[in-house]
Amino acid sequence: MRYQGRVALVTGASRGIGKATALKLASEGATVAVHYSRAVAKAEAVCEQIRELGQKAIPVQADIADRDAVNSMVTTVTEEFGTIELLVNNAGEVGDMAFDELAPEHWDRIIAINLTGPFNVLWAVKPGMIAQQFGRIVNVSSIAALAVRPNQLPYSAAKAGVIALTKSCCGPLAPHNIRINSVAPGAIATDMLGEVSSEMVEQLRSTTPLGRLGEPEEMADVIAFLLSEESSYMTGSTVIASGGRILIP
Repeated sequence: MRYQGRVALVTGASRGIGKATALKLASEGATVAVHYSRAVAKAEAVCEQIRELGQKAIPVQADIADRDAVNSMVTTVTEEFGTIELLVNNAGEVGDMAFDELAPEHWDRIIAINLTGPFNVLWAVKPGMIAQQFGRIVNVSSIAALAVRPNQLPYSAAKAGVIALTKSCCGPLAPHNIRINSVAPGAIATDMLGEVSSEMVEQLRSTTPLGRLGEPEEMADVIAFLLSEESSYMTGSTVIASGGRILIP
């Protein structure tokens, strides 16, 4: 198994891509810390599924925009399982809002969750990875960073920042045997789509060249590849997994 004996932290792992990734890593031998913000019952359920696979898991709560809370979370995981070796920065929030309605407070929150949050988690796990001279990191961005969509100004800016964060960290981390990459998903069938109308979901489906939404498990497969030694010559890269939506003007 690719991650036998490895300790993983997956943020936003109570649902969607994070949940699928946590289960994928556990199925291949990893011990997993399942991060959540509010959905404790869902996080506990994911942990139970991981234990049924024969692996260890604990739920860990934090507002990733809160640096002290993140540091405390990482300390908890390290004390329970040891140094975090695999990090998936997945937690995020879309928060669509029309340009004319966008308030500075909304901008602040979306940037805090989607850009400052991943930075906080990365900076909290980095010392342990450097001390151990091993680390594999995947930051979850979005095609919104590359092909801007209406009503997603702060989200697009934040996710573009995630790609820049990934690129900027690959050089300093490489001498410590730490690889960092990102993935930019397209329209994925997660709980977040419940926040938009059925008409919008159908539009997303019909305008995707592959003619369907992506599945969380498909994104988990890409993330697992980037965390594995199968991608041993990749760092600072962004893998686009959008069913072709990146090609839509």
